[in-house]
Amino acid sequence: MNYRELGSTGLKVSEIAMGCEGMVEDDYGMCKKLFDAALHRGINYFDLYSPDPKLRSAIGHALKGRREKFIIQSHISSVWKDGQYMRSRVLSEVRDAFEESLRLLDVDYIDVGMIHYCDALDDWNTIIRNGILDYARELKAQGKIHYIGLSSHNPQVALKAAESESIEVLMFSVNPCYDLQPASEDVEDLWADEAYANHLTNMDPEREKLYEACQRMGVGITVMKCFGGGDLLNAELSPAGAALTVNQCIAYALSRPAVSCVLAGAHSVEELNLSADYENASESERDYALALASFPKISWEGHCMYCSHCAPCPKKIDIASVTKFLNLAQAGKNLPETVREHYAVLEHHAGECIQCGACEKRCPFNVKIRENMKEAVKIFGL
Repeated sequence: MNYRELGSTGLKVSEIAMGCEGMVEDDYGMCKKLFDAALHRGINYFDLYSPDPKLRSAIGHALKGRREKFIIQSHISSVWKDGQYMRSRVLSEVRDAFEESLRLLDVDYIDVGMIHYCDALDDWNTIIRNGILDYARELKAQGKIHYIGLSSHNPQVALKAAESESIEVLMFSVNPCYDLQPASEDVEDLWADEAYANHLTNMDPEREKLYEACQRMGVGITVMKCFGGGDLLNAELSPAGAALTVNQCIAYALSRPAVSCVLAGAHSVEELNLSADYENASESERDYALALASFPKISWEGHCMYCSHCAPCPKKIDIASVTKFLNLAQAGKNLPETVREHYAVLEHHAGECIQCGACEKRCPFNVKIRENMKEAVKIFGL
């Protein structure tokens, strides 16, 4: 298993992580089986958005004796009321639900306290106004959570939260179809057939700006909806009009700036292992570029997807990394020191480009790579 830094938290998380949806299978008996399998495969990170008390108790049982082997991302504001899940912005309800969560999980702290499901700017203001954010800060000061996060499907809201320096981790929906969609306060828009009725071209600029801003600011992204609820794996259901594989979906998400791990939904040990097998997949099995370039209803013309199909460079320049740092530099008003330093330690730099154009002939997306190399030299001086 490969492990990545979770933003600036200092936590090292498995790049394949667990969602919690399938843990309720087999009358919650699946929960311990999934944790056993996760431990065997080196998975150390999981998300718990559900307030279901039976599920929380089952996870507590699965964690017994091995709490230190897992990093918990659990949600604040996700409450169980009248026998069902609800999102609450009532501070008293949020407090009670969190304390109950600690008790049912039988833990003293949560690693990442994730403020739950904020897709509207008005809702973010409510989180602040109603004291939910202050409560999260209080929990952190008490050591009951170690880092503050936010879950969202809306890049405008997520960026506002990140730029406020209020959060250290973002749980966000990332896949090559959702990334084309403009910001919306209704998550159902990401699934709507009409959203994909016309030919779509290139990543939504607000989503791109969000990923690059999180990278600059050290906000780690944990990915939900990597498979689009499974739709992307099925040609008949995929909004792109073609199917991707599990490995391609994971590789795409992990190639986005700031992404630390993919929360893979699994309803069985076999499904979890299928995602974990990504670690042993070949480069060709992970390669998503040619599949994306062939989608009948979507194109990324002129947009670098960091796929490295441009390689090999005769001067051994890592073109994908140079381009990623260039985009990070161009996204802000000033050149962040971290971006400059990460660029500087590359073994070869854009200034070594001989403008031969071999890379452009291999690029599936017709990116103007030679122009990007010139721009990188202007910005970084190398």
